[in-house]
Amino acid sequence: MKSNYNIQPLQKISPHGREISIFEISGSNIDEKVVEEFGEEWLKFHDFSDEMISTSVDEYFDIINERILNKNSYAIDIGCGSGRWTKVMASRAGFIEAVDPSNAIFAADNLLKNIDNVRLTKASINTLPFNDETFDFAMSVGVLHHIPDTQQAMIDCVKKVKHGGYFYAYLYHDISDKGFLTRTAFAISDVLRQIISRLPAGIKKFVCDIIAALVYLPLVSLSRFFDWLGIKNIAKKIPLADYSNKAFFVMRNDALDRFGTRLEQRFTRKQVEEMMKAAGLAEIVISDGTPYWHGVGKKL
Repeated sequence: MKSNYNIQPLQKISPHGREISIFEISGSNIDEKVVEEFGEEWLKFHDFSDEMISTSVDEYFDIINERILNKNSYAIDIGCGSGRWTKVMASRAGFIEAVDPSNAIFAADNLLKNIDNVRLTKASINTLPFNDETFDFAMSVGVLHHIPDTQQAMIDCVKKVKHGGYFYAYLYHDISDKGFLTRTAFAISDVLRQIISRLPAGIKKFVCDIIAALVYLPLVSLSRFFDWLGIKNIAKKIPLADYSNKAFFVMRNDALDRFGTRLEQRFTRKQVEEMMKAAGLAEIVISDGTPYWHGVGKKL
């Protein structure tokens, strides 16, 4: 089902037996330092078990049904990172292209080594080596908010989708509508992010592990405790309660993801919907559940 590339790769390599095509990473709408740092992150946090992945599947993909993605679908995961969501979608799609501009593609190669209906490509969004209107389904999970011009990146993604096909994205949410304490805590954490993200790689990873151990884990443990007592309404209100069903490995990964990147943007639900419309999507559905915001739309 896979299509031919519309340009020739710079090289092809096979570190674990599967061929990976390498394309030039270029263009104005990319921060090469951010790409490099995410490559480092996913090479560090690549060993996702099926159990770890399964705890988040229903949260991220609650709005994806068989009408949107099925065994007849030719799909693409744009910014696949470690390949964990590619692995999920490979079980639902006919064939899926896993694309990432960073060295995370090699982590994905390791995670996806026993899955046949996947092809790996190292390329950026603005140089995707596929013709426009190629895919039945495209997704970009937690990626577009790390790109300088998120709207343009979304437009470039949707161009690759066939008319009548679907595009799914997850974007960080803006918290301007939250209470004073939440907004204050976020402001403090954002200052920390800007400092931590500029540390040398080894020190940055160590600091984020400390944050996971001293902030994430205690709050999550408190949420689990209230849940065990049967006081679920309080358990859900504890900060970071969404991690109560997650392994500590995931907390460490997300702490690095949250505090380790120097470029992130956040959007309201309305802004996400407007960007999807501007990219040429209709019948847009934005999930009411966490993580905020994830949505899907049909290309006109």
